[in-house]
Amino acid sequence: MIIRLLLALALLSGLTAPAAAQGAAPALPPEIVKAIAEVASSDAAVQEAAAGALGKTGDRKVLPLLEALREGSVYVRSLPGGKKETVIVGDKVNEGDKTLVPLFTAYGREPVLGPDGKPLLMELGKLEEVSTGRSLRIAIRPLIDAFSGQSQLTDPDWTVRQAAAVKMGNAGDGGALPALTEALAKERDRWVRYALQEAIALIQLKSGSEVERTRAAATLGALGSQDAIDRLRDVAKDSASSDQLRSAAGDAVKRIERWALLTQTMQILFQGLSLSSILLLMALGLAIVFGLMGVINMAHGELMALGAYTTYVTQTWFQDHAAGSLEYYFLVSLPLAFLVAGVAGFALERGVIRFLYGRPLETLLLTWGVSLMIQQGLRLWFGAANVDVLSPKWLSGGIPVMIGVVLPYNRLFIIGLATAAVAAMYFLLFRTDAGLRIRAVTQNRGMAACLGVRSRRVDALTFALGAGLAGLAGCALTQIGNVGPELGQNYIVDSFMVVVTGGVGKLLGTILAAVGIGGLNKIIEPGLGAVFGKVGILVLVILFIQRRPSGLFAAKGRYADS
Repeated sequence: MIIRLLLALALLSGLTAPAAAQGAAPALPPEIVKAIAEVASSDAAVQEAAAGALGKTGDRKVLPLLEALREGSVYVRSLPGGKKETVIVGDKVNEGDKTLVPLFTAYGREPVLGPDGKPLLMELGKLEEVSTGRSLRIAIRPLIDAFSGQSQLTDPDWTVRQAAAVKMGNAGDGGALPALTEALAKERDRWVRYALQEAIALIQLKSGSEVERTRAAATLGALGSQDAIDRLRDVAKDSASSDQLRSAAGDAVKRIERWALLTQTMQILFQGLSLSSILLLMALGLAIVFGLMGVINMAHGELMALGAYTTYVTQTWFQDHAAGSLEYYFLVSLPLAFLVAGVAGFALERGVIRFLYGRPLETLLLTWGVSLMIQQGLRLWFGAANVDVLSPKWLSGGIPVMIGVVLPYNRLFIIGLATAAVAAMYFLLFRTDAGLRIRAVTQNRGMAACLGVRSRRVDALTFALGAGLAGLAGCALTQIGNVGPELGQNYIVDSFMVVVTGGVGKLLGTILAAVGIGGLNKIIEPGLGAVFGKVGILVLVILFIQRRPSGLFAAKGRYADS
């Protein structure tokens, strides 16, 4: 019986021994053990070398130690037998007059367990702090960035992967090359592949062999890499480099400069188109009001500001009462901005302007005074400083169409909004009875009245429509510009230039003039600056009006002979 029991015990120990061996923690490589010990050295040079060695291992379990070194939470504790262990400390815990801290392992940041099997707490005063100087923290930063980038290279979001590749390429750490190369082999997205290729070439240009640097220079030139142009210029001037490398770097610089000229032109044209869209929204209402009633409305810019501030108020309401639906505030702001500015325009026309028809000077002075009153009211209510209007997430970011050219969603939205407004105005003017009455009053007010058209009512509703379009322009402008009391003053002059250049009351002329003036603004600005650019545009408009006093399209009806 005893023999059978001994055999059973032997068999049981044979079965459990392999299981225990499998559950044991694998031994750390000697180089990692040595580096972990050396980061606690009092010699700064030894610390930096050890941190660099840990970073080159590519093992993510050393990342907590690097982060703790940067934060100053690495300590050394004494063990029995005179041995020392590098540990990471957690948040402090006060127990009476003692300050205790939990301990974690330097590799993997696992809790250090006490004899009772529970996480070990020690007095902070019994631990030896590892000093970390500024040079060590600077050396650690790119290593942490490299680890962070490696984990982000597998993120489901392509923009995160792209940003990680760009960050790793700019860091220039040669230890990131294996991860970048592996990611490139698996990547399918066009823009992420470009970022990975650029990052690999940037690293090779910095730390590769002569052959690798030459090939990297050619690759960067073919990619049109703007991030590499300064480094390539330095290489091209470096007398220590070979003639072949300097030649490759010089050719790459020329290719990048040519590509940059093309991308800059594309960006300017797109920005001009988005500015034209804002001017078009402003000028649409101004052109209709001017063409219908002959009223020079100097308060049109302030109606635009009312639309912008309506957007701000709507955003604030959503933040206070519907934070979960904040992403939709802008969609609510669009009709509200139109209504608020439209109601203000209707009140302005019914209140004072209708008594001054046929007296253009008095109307101009009146609307200018109203603009000052609205400005001051906005200052009193919202303050003189600009207010912040946030872009919803669905309007953040952009669509990359070519290397170096990204079309922002907010500007694309503005262009689409202007297109929709033009289409709606065309439908209103040429496909509805209301539009027929507006055109009739515009061309011959007396005959229209004889035929039963209530011209005064048409005047009021048309003025409200023009004001509403200005409010819509203000709402759109919050996504690309500052919102302040003087917002409208920045666009009123350009809007009048669009109306006069296009031809009073002419929809097609207003569209063409808005595109022309907005585009010229963005083309001239880089060379002359914003102020002199506007002066140049004004001079061109004056010269144009000298040749064509009626604008692109001559007015008809009651203004034709005036």
